[in-house]
Parts: sequence; C-alpha cells; structure tokens
Amino acid sequence: MQIQVFNSGISDFDTIFQFYDMAVAYQKKVFNKHWQGFSKELVETEIAESRQYKILVDGTVACVFAVTFNDLLIWGDRDYDSIYIHRIVTHPDFRGLSFVKEIIKWARGYAAENELKYIRMDTWADNEKLLHYYTSCGFDYVGIAAMEKTEGLPKHYEGISLSLFEIELGADHSTKG
Repeated sequence: MQIQVFNSGISDFDTIFQFYDMAVAYQKKVFNKHWQGFSKELVETEIAESRQYKILVDGTVACVFAVTFNDLLIWGDRDYDSIYIHRIVTHPDFRGLSFVKEIIKWARGYAAENELKYIRMDTWADNEKLLHYYTSCGFDYVGIAAMEKTEGLPKHYEGISLSLFEIELGADHSTKG
C-alpha cells in the first residue's frame, strides 16, 4: 500500500466538499456537535495558497486536511512558529489507517523545512474520544480555549470551548508518534 501526501488542486474541489459532507454525517451519528459547512471561498483560498492537502492511498483520495500558519483567535499569545492542522476527514473506506500519524510525519518535515517549532490542532473540548486519540498519536494536551471572538472562523466555532493540542518539535515524541 502506497500512502502519499500532496497539495490539493482545484480539480479536487468537489471531492473536498464530498468529504466534508461525509464528515458532517458521521459527526451527527457519533457526537453532539458537527461542522456547519464551509465557504467555497475558504477552500479556494486554501488551494490557491497551497494549504489544502490530500492523502492518496494507491492513487485514491483517502483523506483531506487543511493547514494554516496563524490561528490567533484560537491560540492567542501562543500563536507563533506553528503549523496548524484543521479539518482532517478520512473517507469511510479508509478508516483505521492512522492518517493523523501520517499527517504528523508530513508536518514534521514541513516544519523542519520552514523552521517552525510546533504542530498544533484543536477539537471540541468535550470530545473525549478525539482528545484520547490525538494524545495517543503524539500530541500533548495543552488546555482549553473558550471561543470569545470568532469573526472569520467557520460557524461551528461560535460559543464553544476547544481542547488544544501541540507537538513541540525538538521535544522527544518518538515513542508516541
């Protein structure tokens, strides 16, 4: 099985939104919160800025995710020297292949090339299942952020608290990731 990470292109636009629709349907089944849609402009911008990615398994899109390099509304004064991972969606046919660990490997390389010090991500504060999963993948749980200002963020950030996770690069995470 060959697993590869590539930038998404505009030709992947419909696939990305199909994955988001699958994710929302899954979130509604397993949790009490779900994403509330994303603007086409957001995804177009991410593609144009090379911040939208896909994971291929033997040439088939199996997972999508996005990154950003600033997340001030979520991380506040800790918003520096980081790559932030967002909206990881795995196609149901490919669940169980540990794509978060693949993304971490990819992000470590990206961060090293770009002199970044942290890989960071967030999820709903009350999602215990994801909290345990992300820490099992090598992330450290670093606390909760109550979302007060959400202008410019997707709608599902309104009125929530987030669990924050990071991997400090240079720290020893070899036994976790």
